[in-house]
Amino acid sequence: MENVLRPLLVLGGSVLLTLALGWAVDLVLRRADARHSDTPLWGLLRRCRLPLQVVLLTALLRGTFRQTRWRIIESHHDGIGRALSLVLIGAGAWLVVRIVSAAVESTYARYAATTRDAARIRRVRTQVTLIMRIVTAVVVVVAAAAILLTFPDMRAIGTSILASAGIIGIVAGVAAQSTLGNLFAGFQIAFGDMVRIGDTVVVDGEWGVVEEVTLTFLAVRTWDERRITMPVSYFTSKPFENWSRGGVQMTGTVFFQLDHSAPMGPMREKLHEILLACPAWDGRAWNLTVTDTATTTMEVRAVVTAKDADDIWTVRCAVREQLIGWLVETHPYALPRISTDLAHGLLPRGRSPLPAERTERDERDEHDEHDEGDRDEDTPRPRTGRG
Repeated sequence: MENVLRPLLVLGGSVLLTLALGWAVDLVLRRADARHSDTPLWGLLRRCRLPLQVVLLTALLRGTFRQTRWRIIESHHDGIGRALSLVLIGAGAWLVVRIVSAAVESTYARYAATTRDAARIRRVRTQVTLIMRIVTAVVVVVAAAAILLTFPDMRAIGTSILASAGIIGIVAGVAAQSTLGNLFAGFQIAFGDMVRIGDTVVVDGEWGVVEEVTLTFLAVRTWDERRITMPVSYFTSKPFENWSRGGVQMTGTVFFQLDHSAPMGPMREKLHEILLACPAWDGRAWNLTVTDTATTTMEVRAVVTAKDADDIWTVRCAVREQLIGWLVETHPYALPRISTDLAHGLLPRGRSPLPAERTERDERDEHDEHDEGDRDEDTPRPRTGRG
């Protein structure tokens, strides 16, 4: 009977105590969250309940599993103890990551709620993301090292590795030069405020928005929903356009190639009318000027403004579409024209001109030849021969 009750007391007591402690901690966090609703920390810490319970249960079983006095446990107590130790290390790392994540997210949420500057919020968000990745990587490395040290054979290997750490460090540094370069470039981007999550950038001729920043790569979402993944070292070694630096307001241009007879006054009035009806225009500025001339056309530039990169794209498209449509409907002569008349006498040999290719000069020459023939018929011919 004792062989049955003792394991039940050990295992059941550990489970019940774990559930009770987990419930008590969750109750305290809920009450703290209700009292301090302005701080999301307590609500975020409630996500740590599951890893906390795993840590508590594993720790209780690690300390009491021998008290069951089962033969199978006594004969394999070393393996069972090592397995519980591995689970305890993994659960502890999981708990640490959850706690740090809750603290960092709470700090970011409070900062975002009290700051109106969108650029600063994106900067802090980028830094928070990279900090969490660094903390997660460090915790995982430490947990992996602790797991390896639980095996006696690994301790001897670890001693040998430490003895030759200098040579290995040099070799690893040379082999991972590009990786380390990207790693330090990630720190430089995060804390140097070069580019942030949500910034509008132009990279390699592609326009897009920074969607994700890690320690090694940066993802840009283009306007057509493509994802461009580039190493972070690119942004520290090559120039790129960041349209979100120094404010998000944008000024855009729309160019038109028009005939020299285009009515500039009515075009300015129509441009202003289009902008007044466009919700994406922020009302700061607009302009319409002739910027260049050529033999057959002139270049007309429209300048518009908007509050951000997305709206400036919308305004430019609306101005281009509606102003060209207005010219086609009311002033078609203002559109560029291409002469299709062929020069006289330059047709290919053996080809007669088509009716559409006959010029006024051809018609005049034909008319003159016809009149000359009529005059020849009316003029009497001289007689020849006898009589």
